[in-house]
Amino acid sequence: MALSLKARIDAGETVFAPLALDALTARIAAHAGFGAVYVSGGALGYSHGVSEALLTLTELTDVARHITVHFPAQELAVIVDGGVGFGDAVHMARTIRETEATGAAAIEIEDQVAPKRVSHHRGIEHLVPADEMAAKVEFAAKARRSDDFLLIARTGAVRNESWDAAVRRANLYREAGADLLMLMPATEEQWASAAKEIDGPLATITSLDARSAAAWRELGWSVVVDPFTAQVLAVQAVQQAYSRFMAEGSTGVERDAVFATYRTIADLAGLGPLYAIEDATTEKSP
Repeated sequence: MALSLKARIDAGETVFAPLALDALTARIAAHAGFGAVYVSGGALGYSHGVSEALLTLTELTDVARHITVHFPAQELAVIVDGGVGFGDAVHMARTIRETEATGAAAIEIEDQVAPKRVSHHRGIEHLVPADEMAAKVEFAAKARRSDDFLLIARTGAVRNESWDAAVRRANLYREAGADLLMLMPATEEQWASAAKEIDGPLATITSLDARSAAAWRELGWSVVVDPFTAQVLAVQAVQQAYSRFMAEGSTGVERDAVFATYRTIADLAGLGPLYAIEDATTEKSP
């Protein structure tokens, strides 16, 4: 029997969640064997031609809902990047309830200032005081209708303050009600010591190829999300094909390969079962 994200983490599993901004990509991930996907605010902002800082809660929850409608939570857990939670402590109830109602398995909230600033893309981050973030975590946790909806508290203190400050913040957020603590260590020593210094399951955000799956498990990290690889690969492929066509008159992609992939897309979109319904009804032979 498939387990919920919470049950898998409680059982000591390391969960890997690649980027998915639509149901098609989520199905690709599920067919490849992933049990979770990550709706990245940064990637979603780019796909809309803006910054994550300019996204609305509705835009974010719409993407989550478009994925969850096709998957039971135990089959594919959707982890939503909630950014700074779209406000302060008073805004958490709306953010949490709207996201939980999509059927997502978890939401990530980080300790940067609200509203989030565009300059975080270039490494300029401004953190709120630790106790202010802890209050947001507390009210976010209280707003949940089910403890199975996980709250991931992310801190940027490693880069902006110090490792010790990041550990203190993570433990404070855990005490406030966070289920997982997300941070990005800067050294191998920090990666190895995090599970010993932080009292709670750990999550991080990086490329899946940063380490082997076995290495992540050995380090004791519970959730590893990849917010960009899928988008980077797609952009690289499209840029190459379009640029080559305009320069040389051809994309360089074999026609048979294009149509083979197109048929795969139709299969991933679930057309087979829909054809079966029409064959039994509107397309049924007299």
